[in-house]
Amino acid sequence: MQWLQGTALAAAVAEVWFPRVECLHVIAMAMLAGTIFIVDTRLLGLTSREHSFRYLSERLLPWTWVAFTVSVLTGSLMFMSNATGYYGNSAFRLKMLLLVLAGLNMLYFQFVTFRGVAAWDHGHPPVRARLAGLASVGIWCTVIASGRWIGFSL
Repeated sequence: MQWLQGTALAAAVAEVWFPRVECLHVIAMAMLAGTIFIVDTRLLGLTSREHSFRYLSERLLPWTWVAFTVSVLTGSLMFMSNATGYYGNSAFRLKMLLLVLAGLNMLYFQFVTFRGVAAWDHGHPPVRARLAGLASVGIWCTVIASGRWIGFSL
């Protein structure tokens, strides 16, 4: 971690670019959470019921991936700027664990639940799809909360 933190890029981020990188990270996270929440609330049957699930997800998920990519890049830059501090930070570790859980939830949904989308695409999603949406909302809210907690616990 000390080596990573000692690189020229990490020093530049820490000394000059951190506020800009953090701003981009927050914007990307807002876009990420917003697009995910729209899809998840459709799974929960709370919003966008006039659209099929596939219609909604096909239009929003490309934006989700762009936001996720920007979040990973900016988050990595912020991590590099203080790798030793972040590495030992419990809020940071919680956020990383939650990101893994979000990924596992998405993979399960994509490869198990989504297989039967033709049966519920225009109607009410089955219980396991709604549970995936509920889990996703909970995980991402906690990712956001733990991300905010990081800044106050370094």
